[in-house]
Amino acid sequence: MNRLIKKADVLVEALPYIRTFTGKTVVVKYGGKAMTEDALKDKFAADVVLLKYVGLNPVIVHGGGPQIDQMLDRLGLEAKFRQGVRITDRATMEIVEMVLGGKINKEIVTLLNQHGAKAVGLTGKDGNLIYAKALTAKAWAESLYTEPDGSPDEDFGLVGEVQAVNPHLLVKLQQDHFIPVIAPIGTDKAGRTYNINADLVAGAVAAALKAEKLLVLTDVKGIRNANGHHVSTLTRKDMQRMVKKGTISAGMLPKVHACLMALDGGVRKAHIIDGRMPHAILLEVFTDKGIGTEILS
Repeated sequence: MNRLIKKADVLVEALPYIRTFTGKTVVVKYGGKAMTEDALKDKFAADVVLLKYVGLNPVIVHGGGPQIDQMLDRLGLEAKFRQGVRITDRATMEIVEMVLGGKINKEIVTLLNQHGAKAVGLTGKDGNLIYAKALTAKAWAESLYTEPDGSPDEDFGLVGEVQAVNPHLLVKLQQDHFIPVIAPIGTDKAGRTYNINADLVAGAVAAALKAEKLLVLTDVKGIRNANGHHVSTLTRKDMQRMVKKGTISAGMLPKVHACLMALDGGVRKAHIIDGRMPHAILLEVFTDKGIGTEILS
């Protein structure tokens, strides 16, 4: 009986959050182990569908770096990186588009649909969703809060940065009760296709939709301070100071940049959470303490 009462207490704790967030948009950047381990994939899908059924409007943006590497290896193509960016020539771009926009995107859509949702897969090409331009070394360095390594005008091939997000299609899909699932691929006005960092796409999409929240799934608990302790809440200025001091570094920097981009665009809160924890999304959104790091505007 005590177990049943505890379950009821959890539902009661979630009630004010459900009431507050009903009708609001939540953008989720999906990546890391939550995207590669079957048990976690299933729980992720269940969480997202539950968000939809209790009245929220989830939008998913996904990555897929490890899967791209596997396909390149199978085809005998070498994966090349510079400054942490995948060098994307035309042949690599074809593989990226096939893996992100085809295989991974449709797997996520299928899993959500199996849990009772109406999900639809998109890339930035659909409905002119994402306009992009070539990513320069200077622009990438700015997203990492560093100086460019080499010529600031050097680019990475068909790697893009977001210029604009046209949210019209996403809004229409939400009105028809679909869950959009977005692969981070964009085009420029000449029709060239670009591979874009998924964290930065998620931040731009959240800003364009004026989302209530941006949730970034990672393989760490959240942001840690200089003493190595997990920080549950940060202001925007706190996070900027930690970046300048080097407390936040390496792979966390694009995620931080995405969060700041979202907050600058009108998103109320951004969250960096550990996607390795089962039901991480529900624990962050519907409980008093949460599990990750929330960043306030």
